[in-house]
Amino acid sequence: MDDTELLDVARDAVERSYAPYSEYRVGAALETGDGTVYTGCNVENANYSNSIHAEELALSKAVAEGHRSFDRVAVSSNRRDGVTPCGMCRQSLAEFCDGAFRVVCEGDDEPESYTLGELLPNTITREHLE
Repeated sequence: MDDTELLDVARDAVERSYAPYSEYRVGAALETGDGTVYTGCNVENANYSNSIHAEELALSKAVAEGHRSFDRVAVSSNRRDGVTPCGMCRQSLAEFCDGAFRVVCEGDDEPESYTLGELLPNTITREHLE
């Protein structure tokens, strides 16, 4: 699956989003090391702090199924505005992925790709807790 196809899967996940408050619908498609793809969408709550982000949902589903190795994630929104994972989601991804992990998002004409290290330099790791 190439970046465009993975982004299409994320776009499909946008349609399952529950975002009645912000109306900002987000979908994510997370590819594991063995090529399995898990999707997630944002699920808002009237108490915004209890909302679930698309990337978190995809990551949680994959981890719950025993995956610990990930190759890339694609993220899209109903606005197709080039959204990237927020800081909290970047940190969640960094728990399992190194700085070379790829983040694919909407570009002007074709998908854009970043590394997690570009989006989240100086990541907090388990070594900081020792």
